[in-house]
Amino acid sequence: MRTRGTLRLATRGSTLARRQAGLVKEALEDRRYEVELVTVETTGDQIRDELIHRLGKTGAFVRELDERVLEGDVDGAIHSMKDVPTEQPSELVTAAVPERGRPNDVLVTPDGLELEELPEGAVVGTSSLRRRAQLLSTRSDLEVEPLRGNVDTRLEKLLAPALQAEHEERSEADKERKGNVGNESYKPDYDEDEDEPRTVDDWFDELSEIEKQALGREVDVAYDAIVLAEAGLERSGLAHHVEYRRLPPTQFAPAPGQGALAVTAQDGETARELREAIDHPRTRVETTVERILLAELGGGCIAPIGIYAVVQGEYVHASVQVYDRDGQESVIATRDLPVETYPKATREFAADLADRGAADLIAAARKEADEIDDAPEGK
Repeated sequence: MRTRGTLRLATRGSTLARRQAGLVKEALEDRRYEVELVTVETTGDQIRDELIHRLGKTGAFVRELDERVLEGDVDGAIHSMKDVPTEQPSELVTAAVPERGRPNDVLVTPDGLELEELPEGAVVGTSSLRRRAQLLSTRSDLEVEPLRGNVDTRLEKLLAPALQAEHEERSEADKERKGNVGNESYKPDYDEDEDEPRTVDDWFDELSEIEKQALGREVDVAYDAIVLAEAGLERSGLAHHVEYRRLPPTQFAPAPGQGALAVTAQDGETARELREAIDHPRTRVETTVERILLAELGGGCIAPIGIYAVVQGEYVHASVQVYDRDGQESVIATRDLPVETYPKATREFAADLADRGAADLIAAARKEADEIDDAPEGK
């Protein structure tokens, strides 16, 4: 039940989560609802040294928000759809799925290189099992290293080495110029588009805020590129600060629900109101197909699975990619599912994929994940 006519919606406290929650708030306010956002810190936010796929097995970014909904503290919770487990408490429903953002991943590099342009043995950062497998399937020479953190943190880790090297170079040039004051034979080097040499302070002042933050970041791994969801990059307000190239979702199938948001609520009047106000029917169909496929295959967050569905006329075109963890074995298939009977057709598609070897790949991934969890600490 809403309090004093105001919808209270829970959100995580990260910059991206609050920006996404702001989109839902704005959409509801356009429909004359009053909305209050309630920030909740989740287990996923508190534990910063675990990889995404291990946190995801317990719904670490979702559970605490939904508990607040079930306890009646808030009217609903706003999630990234790809974080929401396919199994939810029976009292809870996905009340609304707003229109989806871009579902694809992007390759971010300091110089805007395409994937095929990366040097041999390039280091690419991601903590996603799916992205790792897709990258290695396309280019087995790549070194894929773990990368975690908010979008800005990941970008800073990418940008830091080159910026720090340039800072050191410019600092040395400044010292050299200062040491040659009055030396008429000295000719300082500077960029062709500069009328006179810029000091290191001038250069620093022209950097974006994220570049300035990157300068102070300790570098453990020098990444040549990282892979992010384009929707997250855009919603973080950082896309215009970096160079990136889109990875086509037909070739690099995204996580189920990627780019979409989900508003959960207890089944009842409030859920119905949310659906009528901001639900996007096409997005709901596409993400439902993706989530049914994921649920039927049983991969969860432990297996490298990419699923992408798009409504095309009377059909939903579904693409599924299931890999082993090194991207060397795969089951890849597409199918056009009739919109009128898409739940049944989706389950039949999932059964066919399982019979074609997807079930074996997922079982192997689950066994490997269990062995990692059971390994003695430090092993």
